[in-house]
Amino acid sequence: MPSCNHPSVDLTLLDDTLAEYAGVKGSLISILQKTQEIYGYVPIDAVYRISERTGDSPAKILGVATFYSQFRFQAVGKYLIMLCKGTACYVNGAERILDAVSDELGIGNNETTEDGLFSLSVVACLGCCSLAPVMMINDRTYGSLTPDKARQILRDLRKEAESA
Repeated sequence: MPSCNHPSVDLTLLDDTLAEYAGVKGSLISILQKTQEIYGYVPIDAVYRISERTGDSPAKILGVATFYSQFRFQAVGKYLIMLCKGTACYVNGAERILDAVSDELGIGNNETTEDGLFSLSVVACLGCCSLAPVMMINDRTYGSLTPDKARQILRDLRKEAESA
């Protein structure tokens, strides 16, 4: 559920999108997708701005956005970890990978580390079954994972971020 504890966002960033879809029937999902592209998530303030411009109630907008799992209501870390728990990954040890990642980072599904570096999202399928168990971090895919390999990947990313 969307949180009321949110940072201020620059709502003027939505103006072009809202102008592009002004009066276009059935464009709410497209507007929400563009909103998430802009901010990395759907801020609650943006929901109210969308409501003002489209005439749709905030409740309707939230109803649509919460129905689809693609939409997030909290900012994600620099590294978004999508851990697959599809059938192939599950039978090849995805649960052990999840335990290792959660233990290494101190977070669970749909949580972000306190330093804002990592966010974890368990997903149904990444479509990389031959690499099971698999996780994606941003646009990089890591397959044939073991708990130790997953921990090392996270440690390497932390070092990379600290040296940047």
